[in-house]
Amino acid sequence: MNLICVGTIVNTHGIKGEVRLLSSFEEKTRVFKEGFKVYIGEEETEETIQTYRRHKQFDMLTFVGINDINDVLKYKGKKVYINKDDLALKDNEYLLEDLIGMNVVCDGDVLGIVSDIFETKAGKLLYVTFAKNYYIPYNNYYIKQVDVQKKTIYGKHIKDLIL
Repeated sequence: MNLICVGTIVNTHGIKGEVRLLSSFEEKTRVFKEGFKVYIGEEETEETIQTYRRHKQFDMLTFVGINDINDVLKYKGKKVYINKDDLALKDNEYLLEDLIGMNVVCDGDVLGIVSDIFETKAGKLLYVTFAKNYYIPYNNYYIKQVDVQKKTIYGKHIKDLIL
């Protein structure tokens, strides 16, 4: 399986087995729905989502066959994973984390490799390593195209960011 982390269970909610998940995963509508399988913790305990709702900054989940707080207490503090293949991404679709390891090209020049992604209040930043390390805001002004097959990000105006 190709597991990717979609969040962390930070607490339980109520007494009927609901959990609070903190998640910044960008494809929540494809994952947090009835019948979708998730894998919890290093043990990769498989659970199937029964219900989903938002509550403040949390994603609230219940699992099939679990109706008691005592059955989900063991998940508190554990990471939640999904099998990436279950997303059934099309050829031109990608997840943000797929950008890690891609080459950054601007005006025909290779300007480095994306080594990390940071979430800020202003938006997402791609951390690029090269002779000089720098950040690229993940937006249409700097990112022209992402070619998943060639593992390349084609950019514009990026040279302005390199000091």
